[in-house]
Amino acid sequence: MKLLPGPYRYIRPYWSFVGLNIFFNLLGIIFGLFSITLAIPFLGLLFGTEHQVLSEPEFSLSAGWLQQYFYYLISDVIASTGKEAALMWMCLTMLLMFLLKNVFRYLAMYFLAPVRNGVIMDIRNALYDKILILPLSYYSNERKGDIMARMTNDVQEIEWSVIGAIEMIFRDPPTIIVYLLTLFIMSPQLTLFSLVLIPLSALIIGRIGKSLKRTSDKGMQRTGDLLTIIEETLGGLRIIKAFNAEGTSRSRFFGTNHEVRRLMNRIYRKKDLASPVSEVFGAFVIVAIMWFGGRSVLAGTGSLSPEIFMTFIVVFSQILPPAKAITQAYYNLQKGKASSERVEQILQSEVTIVDKQDAVNLQGFNTAVTYRDVTFSYGTEPVLEHINFELTKGKSIALVGQSGSGKSTLADLLPRFYDTTSGAVEIDGVDVKNCTLHSVRNLMGIVSQESILFNDTVFRNIALGQEQATEEEVIRAAKIANAHDFIMQLEDGYYTNIGDRGHKLSGGQRQRLSIARAVLKNPPILILDEATSALDTESERLVQDALNRLMEHRTTLIIAHRLSTIQHADEILVVQHGQIVERGTHPVLLEKNGAYRKLYDLQSFK
Repeated sequence: MKLLPGPYRYIRPYWSFVGLNIFFNLLGIIFGLFSITLAIPFLGLLFGTEHQVLSEPEFSLSAGWLQQYFYYLISDVIASTGKEAALMWMCLTMLLMFLLKNVFRYLAMYFLAPVRNGVIMDIRNALYDKILILPLSYYSNERKGDIMARMTNDVQEIEWSVIGAIEMIFRDPPTIIVYLLTLFIMSPQLTLFSLVLIPLSALIIGRIGKSLKRTSDKGMQRTGDLLTIIEETLGGLRIIKAFNAEGTSRSRFFGTNHEVRRLMNRIYRKKDLASPVSEVFGAFVIVAIMWFGGRSVLAGTGSLSPEIFMTFIVVFSQILPPAKAITQAYYNLQKGKASSERVEQILQSEVTIVDKQDAVNLQGFNTAVTYRDVTFSYGTEPVLEHINFELTKGKSIALVGQSGSGKSTLADLLPRFYDTTSGAVEIDGVDVKNCTLHSVRNLMGIVSQESILFNDTVFRNIALGQEQATEEEVIRAAKIANAHDFIMQLEDGYYTNIGDRGHKLSGGQRQRLSIARAVLKNPPILILDEATSALDTESERLVQDALNRLMEHRTTLIIAHRLSTIQHADEILVVQHGQIVERGTHPVLLEKNGAYRKLYDLQSFK
C-alpha cells in the first residue's frame, strides 16, 4: 500500500484552499526571512563594523552584487536620515515585518482549517456509506467493536496524526527550501557542508519511525478488542449479572486494558524521541558549522565576512524549528499510517451484492416468487441445498424446522441480503440478481423476531424509509398494528423518544411498532421472521392480530417456531439440514406422521 493513500486523496476537492494556504505561507516565510536578514547587516553599517556602500554597485548575477546593493540601500537610508532616525526606521520596519509575517501565517492556517475538517468529514462519510452498502456476510466475519474502533479511534488518529501533518507539508518544507536558498546565496560551500550531515539523522529517524508504525498497528488492534468487550458487556449485562460473571468480565477487560496501556506507553515513548533526536542533531550541525565556518572567518581565507557568517548562523538556526516539526510530523505519520491502513481495509472491502450494469427495475409484483434449485454456502459449508418452491401472489408459505436448519437464510435470499451460490430466486420470472436492489427491496416488508428500533421518536421509527409520510398515514398504520392506544399514553405521543433500541417500551410494544412500519410501507411481499416467538401470551395475541391484518391480500413468507401461528398458511415447508423434507398444509402434514408431526407433538399442539 502506498504511503497514506486514503486521507490524501480526499484533499482534491479542497485544492483552492490548499493553494491559498501555500500562497500565504510563502508570504509569511519571505517576511520572516527579511526580519532576520535585515537586522545584522544594518547594525553592522550603523555602528561602523561594516563599511558603508555610498555608490550603487554595477549589476551582475551574483550573491556579491545582491549583498552590495542591499548595503547600498541601507547606507543611503543612514546617510539621508541620520543614524538615530535610521535606527527608528529599522525598528519600525522590523516590527512591520513581524506583523505581516504573523498575519500571513494566520491567513495560511485560516484557509487550511476547511481542508483539515473537510477531509475528516469526507472520510467519516465514506466509512458510514461503506458500512451501509457492505453485505451482511462481511459483518459475520468482523467484530462489531473493531469496526467501531476503526470509525472512531482510528479516524481520530488520522485527524491528529495524518491531517495534522498536512499543516507541516504546506508550511515547513517551503520554509526550509527558501531558507536553504538564502544560505546557498550567502555561502554555497558552508551550505553544502551542512547538508552532508543531514542524511545520518534522517536514517536514524526513519528506523525509529518504522518501529513506531508496527507498535501503533498493534495498539489499534488491541483498542478494537477493548471496544468489542465494552459492546458485548453492555449488550449482555443482564446475563453477566445473572451468572455472577462480573469477575470473569472484569478480568478480561482489565487484561486487555493493561495490554493497551503497555502498547500505548511504547508508542508515546517512541514518538517522543522525535523532538530530542532532531534537536540533538540540529545542535550537532550548528556546532559543526560554527567550527568549520568560524575557522574560515578567523583565518581570513574564505569569502565570508563576520556579519555574513553571523547572519548565516542565525538563518540556519531558523531552519531547525521547521526541521524539528517535520521530524515530529514524520513520527505522527508513521503512527497514523497504521490507523489509515485499518480505515482503508473497510473502504477497500469488496461490495459483493451490487446492481448489474443492465439491472432491471421492477415496477411491481404480479405473479409469484420462485426458488429454483437454490443452493447457498457460507464459505465451504453448505447451508441450503437444492431448494425448490413457488409462492404465488396473495398466498402464504410457512417455513418450520429446528434452529440452524436454514430457514432465516432461505428468507434472506429474497431481499438479496445474501446471493445464492447456485440456482435462482425469481420475482415474476426474473432472477433478483438481475434486478436493482432498490426495486427488489421496495417490494418487501420485514418483521423480524428482534424488533430493530432506533433512538428516535415513535413517528420517525414507524416512518423509517418513508420520509414523505404524513402524520395521518403513520397513525393509520399504528392503528392497524394495534399500537395507537399505547402510543397515545406515552408522554409525547407519536413524538416520544423511545430510547436506545426502544428500551422504554415492552417487547410487544416494540414489535407492534415494527409491524406499523411494515404497514406504512404497504409492501406486496411480506417476510415474517419468527415475529411472535419472543412474546408473552397476551402480547402475542395483540401482535398476531396485527399480523393477520397486515397479511391480508399480501404474499407472505413466514418463519415460525410456534406452529400455532401458521396452521392456516396455504403451504408449510419443513426444513431440515438445509433441505425441504416435507411440504403441505397443516392437516396433510399431520397425516404424514413425519418430521412436522414430531414438531407438533413436541409443542403439545392439540
